[in-house]
Amino acid sequence: MTSSTAEVEAVRSLARASRVLERASDELSLADYRMLSAIAEGEGRASRLAARLTLGKPAISSSVDSLCRRGLLQRHPVEGDQRATALSLTVEGQAVFENVEGAMVARLVALAALTPDSGRLLESLVWLGAAIETVMAERALQA
Repeated sequence: MTSSTAEVEAVRSLARASRVLERASDELSLADYRMLSAIAEGEGRASRLAARLTLGKPAISSSVDSLCRRGLLQRHPVEGDQRATALSLTVEGQAVFENVEGAMVARLVALAALTPDSGRLLESLVWLGAAIETVMAERALQA
């Protein structure tokens, strides 16, 4: 399959954009941000996080352990399931998450302002996010 110049440039731009977002804050890695974001959106069980983030359970466990040690996450027992644990952000975790997300938003908005149509760019990124969620949901159903 041959990719067009525009497609290649789009991939390269997204790769650079991920680096720009990651550098927006030294408080969280992009992987930690993704984890806290998923938990903040209601994915409080490790098995669901693994599916949503397309990570193995060992990677999820390691990340959760690290974030708990840093005081950003807390574990809670799940009523009716002695083996399961629910996760939530601590007060400090919520504050760090909001701070990092705010810095990332500011970086993205500043970059978008340098494009011919910042509103359309941001709207397109939202569409891309929805498409990614659709693909992930389809994969989860197949697994």
